[in-house]
Amino acid sequence: MKLRLAAVSAASLVIALTGCGQVQDAANKAVSDGASQVATAAGSEVKKQACALVEDGLVSVKDKELLGGLVAGAETAGVPSDITTPLRQIAESGDQVPAESVTALKDACAA
Repeated sequence: MKLRLAAVSAASLVIALTGCGQVQDAANKAVSDGASQVATAAGSEVKKQACALVEDGLVSVKDKELLGGLVAGAETAGVPSDITTPLRQIAESGDQVPAESVTALKDACAA
């Protein structure tokens, strides 16, 4: 009887440990999926903000400051380079915002 009880306990332990691994895998996948969804949402929001600022084709000094503040967030969120490259060019420009960068950003937003 003790041997049978020990065998059942051992089998229960193996099942529990196997289940823990599956639970851990499921938890890791949920965290990864959640992080991916957050990054996608953040990227979409950054793109939306950048596109709204250049929609009229004009970039004011305030717009330039706001666009400059979006560069790091856009790159971190994985926004495509067709958005981040002109965004960075605008942010790094001096007193004259490059018209071709504004046009490139507008075109990327329209795509």
